[in-house]
Amino acid sequence: MPRKPARMYTPIRGQSYTRKKYIGGIPALRIVQFDVGSRDKDFPVSVTLIAKEACQIRHLALEAARVTANRYIQKHAGREYHLKIRIYPHNVLRENKIAQGAGADRISEGMRHAFGKAIGTAARVKRGQALITLKVEHSNIPAAKEALRKAGAKLPTPIRIRITEDEKKWI
Repeated sequence: MPRKPARMYTPIRGQSYTRKKYIGGIPALRIVQFDVGSRDKDFPVSVTLIAKEACQIRHLALEAARVTANRYIQKHAGREYHLKIRIYPHNVLRENKIAQGAGADRISEGMRHAFGKAIGTAARVKRGQALITLKVEHSNIPAAKEALRKAGAKLPTPIRIRITEDEKKWI
């Protein structure tokens, strides 16, 4: 069955739904790795992707952004980088499936406020929150900016990129 458009799940509506131990049948998280690249090495510059608006970001979009950024930076910087996804998709998304097509109006009349079935997870993001951080050497700053710009195109919120000189490691 085809996925619904992201705009259906992007706005933050209602209370969050995160107690996975009470919910059966949540699809597995698509994000393969939250840390990619050289984790042990200290890099002097961090380039961070920041959300301009509050929204929900589905785990599929986060994985697409990670793959895009990783592919670009790996091509330009080799193994001299560290990419970190800074958010985790805790919120379970539900959908009340309704039949569509000829004659479906007789089938889908009832259950106006049905609870719905779990279809995936999303991260609830606040305005100004860091989404992805890429640590690189000074010579790779333009490539890191471009990698995060390409990754931001996969996300459902406008983004900005912040560059900082690091004195300390991530917590």
